[in-house]
Amino acid sequence: MLYAILDVREIEQKFVPYVWIFMSWQNDYISWNPEDFSGIKHISIPTEALWKPDITIEEMIEKDKAPPSPYLIISYSGLVALKNDQVLISTCRMHVYNFPFDTQSCTLSFKSVVHSDREIQLLLTADSSEVTEYSREVMRTQYEWQFMNVTVINQTVNKYGLDQDMIIYTIYMKRRSMLYVINFLLPVLFFLCLDLSSFLISDRGGEKLSFKITVLLAVTVMQLLLNEILPASSNRIPLIAVYCIGIFGFMLLSLLETIVVMYLIDKDSESQDKEVERDQSLNENCGDKSNNKHDKKVRKWCQCLSNVSSDETPADLLLEDRKMTVSKSTEDTYRLDQVSTELKEMEKTLSVIFTRNDDKRKPGYWTQKAKIINRIFFMFYVTSVIMFIICLFSFWNA
Repeated sequence: MLYAILDVREIEQKFVPYVWIFMSWQNDYISWNPEDFSGIKHISIPTEALWKPDITIEEMIEKDKAPPSPYLIISYSGLVALKNDQVLISTCRMHVYNFPFDTQSCTLSFKSVVHSDREIQLLLTADSSEVTEYSREVMRTQYEWQFMNVTVINQTVNKYGLDQDMIIYTIYMKRRSMLYVINFLLPVLFFLCLDLSSFLISDRGGEKLSFKITVLLAVTVMQLLLNEILPASSNRIPLIAVYCIGIFGFMLLSLLETIVVMYLIDKDSESQDKEVERDQSLNENCGDKSNNKHDKKVRKWCQCLSNVSSDETPADLLLEDRKMTVSKSTEDTYRLDQVSTELKEMEKTLSVIFTRNDDKRKPGYWTQKAKIINRIFFMFYVTSVIMFIICLFSFWNA
């Protein structure tokens, strides 16, 4: 009977149960009539006084530390019974593909060490349903596992050319997964939601990039904790590892997309900064005192602009200049025409500068492309994450 499930060590592939073992055999050399001995039907003698069958548990990898039963119970008919409690440390092949929603089965195989099936025959005294019922009645602790049932079979096996009887008990148990869901699956899912919410952060500046890197490092810490739980000898990659790697991959892809978008925006900003520097160099030419023809024109424009109020336009200035020079000589009229021509050129130049300033306020080409990429990637990201989680949980429930 299974009295308790003390420990299940997945990473070491060990199963530690506490079992009650009841074993009896017939001794043809011991018998008495109870009427001749005051009605005594049972006696207890030390275990060293009589022969005992050399029955061992094949999966046991460490010697039982609990003291063995010191007495044998003998009935008047010659039936010898041995009751023993053992804490077994046995090997068990763990299948962690569905971790933490997995069901494990561990076996305890009883057989003789040296005797063949002709010398010792092992027989069952209780079937699977009776053993399961008795175990449920006496069960005290189950660790993080829920005991399901026990199956027992009797078969003959060939060990090293020797046929031996063997009784195999298979213990089925299901993991209680609620603690893993709360402490592991949900936090990783929350980190994924935080990564999704980071799309609301502006792409200008480094806040979005640093936030995504922090979330990615948090998922990496969760993966390190997972490595301490799962065994490295698993045949297939556990679904929970696929869950972590998949979410890590989505976050990494999101981080790369943020880097590309920020690069495009910075590229647009650099081109705008170059245009601003070009305009500033043009304004600085107003104070330059060089003697070339272009600098003289720029200096004249600057002098004219300094004499014009903020509410006047170059056309108004031209009209005033013409009114002022009506009474002047022909030479003054010629000079006025030159000033008028230069003012028109200056007006064209100023209109170009104002047009550039208006264009700066509008998003650049690469900024518009970055916004389109961000919008398309967000739709792809959300759709892929939802499909991934649905498929993964469908495999877990299968």
